[in-house]
Amino acid sequence: WTAEALEMNTGKVPFLEAVNGSDVLLPCTYISCIGIDKLYFKWEYNDNGTMVKVMDSVVPTDHAEPVNKQIYRERVEFMGNSKTNNVSIMIWNVTFEDAGQYTCFGKNPKEMGKNHSAIFTLSVVEELRVVDNTLTKIIVSCIGGGIALLVIFMLLKNLTLFVLAKLEEKK
Repeated sequence: WTAEALEMNTGKVPFLEAVNGSDVLLPCTYISCIGIDKLYFKWEYNDNGTMVKVMDSVVPTDHAEPVNKQIYRERVEFMGNSKTNNVSIMIWNVTFEDAGQYTCFGKNPKEMGKNHSAIFTLSVVEELRVVDNTLTKIIVSCIGGGIALLVIFMLLKNLTLFVLAKLEEKK
């Protein structure tokens, strides 16, 4: 186990299923506990084992905008914001050929040449699948019914205690 100063992150869900022809944001953020100095980052696409560069740039210092942005693929746009440590890209009008693994790579010279990366997987489909949420509806109904029974029980208990208290007062 080693502590690393720079971390590249593609989010809690590192995959996406997109409809052919839609626009897709490939998220990537970085965080560094020692700050950055000329952070080099790039996006690569895994084309059957060959890594193909999609975009690269350098962030000179903390919260500075990237310089020398190079985009090597059509329909790709840098959507990041260095003020929020964001180096995300957008792919416009995705096609089936865009499906696959994308790697967000970062290298901070302050770390003596260590490399960091995170992988995002993109699936492209003709249309989104209809998800069967019957089980979810059953679970929610059971929980809702249980809460309703609990509320009714508490109301009956309080009503009973109230009636008993009134009867006790009359004696």
